[in-house]
Amino acid sequence: MLDAVLRAFRLPDVRQKILFTFAMLAVYRLVAHVPVPGVDVARLQDLFATNQLLGLLDLFSGGSLTTFSVAALGVYPYITAQIVMQIMQPLIPQLAELQKEGEAGRTKMAQYTRMLTVPLALLQAYAQATILAREGIISSFGLFNRDTFLPTLSLILTLTTGTMFLVWLGELITEKGIGNGISMIIFGGIVSRLPATVAQSFATGINLIILVVMAVVGVLMVLAIVYIQEGQRRIQVQYARRVRGNRVYGGGTTYIPLRVNSSGMIPLIFAASIMLIPGTIASYFQGAQTDWVRNFATQVVNFFGATGFGYWLMYFLLVVGFTYFYTNVIFQQQNLPETLQKQGGLIPGRRAGRETSIYLNRVLNRITLLGALFLGAVAITPYFLGLATGSQQLSTTLSTTGILIVVGVVLDTMKQLESQLMMRNYEGFIK
Repeated sequence: MLDAVLRAFRLPDVRQKILFTFAMLAVYRLVAHVPVPGVDVARLQDLFATNQLLGLLDLFSGGSLTTFSVAALGVYPYITAQIVMQIMQPLIPQLAELQKEGEAGRTKMAQYTRMLTVPLALLQAYAQATILAREGIISSFGLFNRDTFLPTLSLILTLTTGTMFLVWLGELITEKGIGNGISMIIFGGIVSRLPATVAQSFATGINLIILVVMAVVGVLMVLAIVYIQEGQRRIQVQYARRVRGNRVYGGGTTYIPLRVNSSGMIPLIFAASIMLIPGTIASYFQGAQTDWVRNFATQVVNFFGATGFGYWLMYFLLVVGFTYFYTNVIFQQQNLPETLQKQGGLIPGRRAGRETSIYLNRVLNRITLLGALFLGAVAITPYFLGLATGSQQLSTTLSTTGILIVVGVVLDTMKQLESQLMMRNYEGFIK
C-alpha cells in the first residue's frame, strides 16, 4: 500500500488532488481554533463531561464545540439536512422526480439541501447558545434581551456562517480533491481529537490492562467493520438480446450488489439522537416546584444517563429498527425492479415487475438482518466492555460512531485512489 501511495504521488494530477485535500483540511483545523468571545471554556468542558447530546454534536464538529469556536456546529446541520431530504423524497413526488433527472436533478437537490442547512444551523446555534447561557457559560451577555440583541444575533450568525464555510470547503474537496468532502471534514475532526483523547486517558489514571483491551477491541472492531461494510449479496441479472437489422444489441449477464450494510452510520446517529432527547428535555424540569414533576424528571434523566442496561437495550433496538428503515428508504429511491424492466434485465427464475420486487425485498431484508445486528452490537460494545473491565472510560473514549466514520472514509478514499491508479494501468491499493 505504501508503494502504491508513492506511485500515486508521482502522478502530477493525483498528487495535486491529494495535496489540495490536505490543504483544505488544514484550513478547516485553523478555523476550528478561532474562538467565539465571551465563553467560559473551563465551565464549558465541565458541561461536556455530563451532557451526552453535546458530546454527540462535538463528534461532528471535530472538537470545535468544546472550545466553542466559529466552527462549533461543524457540518452536523448539513448532515441533518441531507437525511431530511432523503426521507422526504418518498413523501414528496417532486423531489423523487428530481432524483431521476440525472446530473441536473442532483444539482438541484444539492441546492435545496444547502438551503435547508441554513435554518437548521440557525436553530441549532440558538439551542446551543441557550444551553450555554442557562449554565452560565456565556458570561458576558444574555440572549435576545434589550441590551444584548445584537451580540446574540452576531453569535448565532457567526456559528451559522462557520457551518456554511465548512460545507463550502467540503464541496471543494469533493470537486478538486480526493474523497467525499463532507466525510473528509468529519474524518479530519475525529482524527485530530485522537491525541487529546489518549492524553486525557493517561491523565485520568487508566491502567495498562485497560489500555491494551481498548487497543485490541479497537482493532477487532475495525476488522469487523471492514468485513461487514464490504460484504454484499450479488443477484444475477440477464439481459435479453435485441436484433435490429444486422446488429445485435444487449445480452450478457451482470450482477446487482446488495450491500449487507447499506445505511452506513446513519442508524447510529438517529438512535443516539432519539435516546438523548428525553433526558435533555427532562433536565429542564428537575428544578420544578411540583414534587411529582421533579421526581419524574429525575427518574427520566437517570434512566437516559447511559449507565443502565435498559438504556443500552433500547439503544440496540432503535439501531436495528433504524437500519431497516433507512435501508428501505434507500432501496425504494433506487427503484431497481422498474429500472431492470425498462432495460430488459431479468433475474433468472423471476418474472419482471412485482415478482422481482418481492424477491429483491425479501433478499434485502435477510441480509440487512446481519447488518442491523452488527450495528447494534457495535453500538453497545463500549457498555459491556465497561462492565467487564470496571472502567466507564471505555464508553466515552471508544467511540463506535467515530470508528465507523473513520473506517468508512478511509475505504471510500482508497477506492477513489484505486480508480485513479487503475485508469493509468497501475496496481491499486485494494487487492
